[in-house]
Amino acid sequence: MIDWTRVEELRSEVGEDAFDEVLDLFLEEVDEVMNRLRETPDPECLPADLHFVRGSALNLGLKDFCAICQGIEHRLARGESVELGKLLDCYAESKSLLMAQGRAGTKVA
Repeated sequence: MIDWTRVEELRSEVGEDAFDEVLDLFLEEVDEVMNRLRETPDPECLPADLHFVRGSALNLGLKDFCAICQGIEHRLARGESVELGKLLDCYAESKSLLMAQGRAGTKVA
């Protein structure tokens, strides 16, 4: 679900104190978009919203979430209808793990 190697790389790159700030900023920005996708998704903004959250999540190692985003982006590009439930669920689970173990500096396989 989470690439903990990437999390540790980022922590090493920015330092322990800055990592918590990066994580907080990520959660704030991505939560805003995910809440919008949950409550009032705008079909016009959906491709850009998905691209934004995927890029942000990739930097923090949320590999399963990124894969789901990419799949939805590809379906949208082909003009297919999409369901966001799996994406929303995966984000909630990834966020929970990241907050619990990412802040503590714990590596989980």
